[in-house]
Amino acid sequence: MRKQEIDYILTKMLEAGNNISDLNITVGKPFQVESSGELIPVKTDPPFHKLTPFQTEIFALNLINQDHRLTETLLREGSCDLSYELPGKARFRVNIFSQMNNYSIILRKLESKIPSRQELKLPKAFEKMALEKNGIILVTGATGSGKTTSLAAILNEINETKSVHVVTLEDPVEYQHPQKNATFNQREMGNDFDTFASGLRAALRQAPKVILVGEMRDRETVEIGLSAAETGHLVLSTLHTVDAGQTINRILGMFNTEEENQIRIRLADTVRWIVCQRLLPKVGGGRVAAFEIMGTNLRIKDAILQGESEGKTFYEIISAGKAFGMITFDDYIMELYEKGLITEETAMAYASRKGIVGRGIDSIKSSRGEATTDIEDLQVDKDYGKTRK
Repeated sequence: MRKQEIDYILTKMLEAGNNISDLNITVGKPFQVESSGELIPVKTDPPFHKLTPFQTEIFALNLINQDHRLTETLLREGSCDLSYELPGKARFRVNIFSQMNNYSIILRKLESKIPSRQELKLPKAFEKMALEKNGIILVTGATGSGKTTSLAAILNEINETKSVHVVTLEDPVEYQHPQKNATFNQREMGNDFDTFASGLRAALRQAPKVILVGEMRDRETVEIGLSAAETGHLVLSTLHTVDAGQTINRILGMFNTEEENQIRIRLADTVRWIVCQRLLPKVGGGRVAAFEIMGTNLRIKDAILQGESEGKTFYEIISAGKAFGMITFDDYIMELYEKGLITEETAMAYASRKGIVGRGIDSIKSSRGEATTDIEDLQVDKDYGKTRK
């Protein structure tokens, strides 16, 4: 299979639907694309009804393109990451992985245009994040929830407004930032550095003001990230967690019990914002982002230092911190429902605390004059308790 053939197939896949985010190549299935969160098959000529193990392996080897490091990583670890460019059309973040002795490939389509905060309609708190001078900002969520896009918007805001040196450590580089006010040096794992920990350690000697770490994957990376934040750098990174409380617990879980108090003190001093996000199905098709945003104040610092307790959970502190730009998932989901962007079913399905969201939806319905229950013709039993003759 030649590069022209691969490019032809990838082009066909990109043209197969709207809002395409991922291309999926799996044994036993046709070529598929993820369009607005749904997998749909791609019609090709000649048609591929079921891909064979040989076809997916040849496709994978052509994407790797005789790179010895990637081949070795794939054989040793069972998966590898790389980037691939379709000239003039798109760039992809590629993951090749082994399953049941076959190879599967997922290509995540990368946007070429850097998104702005206004275009993405991000909450006001993102403007404050771009103004931070030091500390750690974490953006968390499941794979494919838009973490990288949100971080790109923060970096774009810094690029537009500040004359600072920014070093990014990515696996692979997704958004290529142009040189505007800020000076960008974007390093790709595998080509420019071997691990996030070593790349981050080297970054401290490269005189940056802002450091982006693609992912806090291990204890060593977290430790160096904390040190960088403590020495006056602004560190931005991602984690795979679902809310702010779990993010703090995940970081603490990377360290030994005897180190916990020390790490709590360091986190309380360095954490500036934790943003958690999910993508929800939108009314009329497409997806819309929902956020939980936790800033830092005395109550948050106390909860990080002492741990959560009754009446002092991160959820309750965030709920009470709206004036500081904080918001819980549930409040954000109710705002999306009120604007008519999501359905009641979607709101309830993605809610963290279904009781709170249910009451909020009933309140919104009441204010619109809509029925909040499907029970009708209720009457008072006037004879209740009276003795019958």
